[in-house]
Amino acid sequence: MAPYITTYLSILVLASDSTVTAFVQLPKLAVTSTPSSSSRSIPARLHESKKDNDRARMEKSWEHMMGSDWREFRARLVAQEHADEMASADPNSKSGSTSTKKEEKQLGNFISGAISSIFSKGEKEKETEKTPESAATAVKEGGEESAVDIFDGVDVGGATKYSTIQWNSPCDDPFMDEEECHIVYDEPLVKIDAHRWAHPLYHVEPGCILIANEKLGGVFHQTVVLIIEHNDQTGSTGMVINRPFPGNLVKIASDTESNIDLSLKMAFSKAPVSYGGPVMQDQFSTLHGFGEVMGSKKVCPGVFVGGSSQLMQEVRRNNLHPTEVLFVKGHAAWVPGQLSREIEKGVWYIAAASADLILRYAGAPISKDDNPSDLWADILSCMGEKFEDIATTHSGRGDDRMLP
Repeated sequence: MAPYITTYLSILVLASDSTVTAFVQLPKLAVTSTPSSSSRSIPARLHESKKDNDRARMEKSWEHMMGSDWREFRARLVAQEHADEMASADPNSKSGSTSTKKEEKQLGNFISGAISSIFSKGEKEKETEKTPESAATAVKEGGEESAVDIFDGVDVGGATKYSTIQWNSPCDDPFMDEEECHIVYDEPLVKIDAHRWAHPLYHVEPGCILIANEKLGGVFHQTVVLIIEHNDQTGSTGMVINRPFPGNLVKIASDTESNIDLSLKMAFSKAPVSYGGPVMQDQFSTLHGFGEVMGSKKVCPGVFVGGSSQLMQEVRRNNLHPTEVLFVKGHAAWVPGQLSREIEKGVWYIAAASADLILRYAGAPISKDDNPSDLWADILSCMGEKFEDIATTHSGRGDDRMLP
C-alpha cells in the first residue's frame, strides 16, 4: 500500500480545524531588481532558479499522478454520503441491492462523523450518530428483506463484510484499523469526474469558492470568487475568476494604470486578463496551475497564485504558454466578520471545486460536458439538486460581461 495515502484522513481533520495566522495580501506582480549580496554569478543564480522551477513543476505533476488531492478524496466522501442518503430514501429499492446498500452504510459509519462536522449542517448530526450496532439492529428489524439477507452472514453475531478467519491483520498501516484501510485503499464505491466536480461547503477555507446568490446585483452579480486567505481575526481576500476582459494583457495593461513592467507585459502579451474585484484595481495578480515556484502561494492542490517573475522565465524557456496564466486585475476583501455576515444572509454559496474548474480561464482543458462560457452556471450544475435548478433558471448572461 502506498504510504502517501495515509495522509488523507489526517488532512481532512486538519482542514476543518486549521486557521491562517496572518493576513496576507494577494501577491503583487511588480517585477523589481535589487542588488544581491551573494557572490554567486548571475548565470549561477539563474541556473538555481531554473532547478527550483523544475522541482515545483515536478512536485505538482507527482501530486496529480499519485492522486494525492485531499479535496478530491473529500469530494468522493461527500458523493458517497449523498448516494447513501438517496438509497435510504428510495422506498422502491429491490432486495437484491439491499446487501450492497448495507455494505456501503457500514463504510459510511467511519466517515459520517467527519463529513457531518466538516460539510453538513446541524440537522444531519442525528443521522451521523448511528453506530454499527444501531445499523445492524435496523437491518434485523427491516422485515422480509432482512430475513433473506441475514443468511449472507453480515451483521450476524457482530460480523461485518470484512470479517474473516485469520491470525493477522491485512492492513499494513499502523494508524488505521481494518475497516478504515478498506475505505481508503479499496476501489471507491462512488466515482467522480476529476475534471469537473463541485460540492457545497458549510465553512470558508483557503481554496474554496464563493458563488454569488442569483439575487446579488452589482459588480459581483453571478461571479465566482476564489478565496486566497481567510482568518476570523484578520479578514479574508479573494479574486473573481469568471469575468474575463475583452483583450489580452498588452491591451488591458496599456489602456489602464497598472503595476506591470514592460518585460512582463511583453512575455505575457497574449495572456488573458480577468476582473478580480473592486479593491486595488491598479494591481495585478496571477492565477495558474504551473506549480509552487518562488514567490507564489499554493491556494489548494493544483492551484497557485503569484510568482510572476519565475513564470516569465518559464515562458521564455517555452515550458509555459502565456495563455496558461490568468492575470487578475484587483481583488475582493472582507474585514473580520464581514464575510460571515454576508454568508449568513445568503449572499454567497460556499463550495469546493476541481482545479480545472477554478483554472477555467487559466488554460485548463475544456470537456464536452463543460459550459465554457458560463462558469457560474457550470459550477452550480456540478453541485446538483437545488443548485442545478438555480443554474438552469438564472443562467444566460455568461461570463463575458462586466455588468449585470
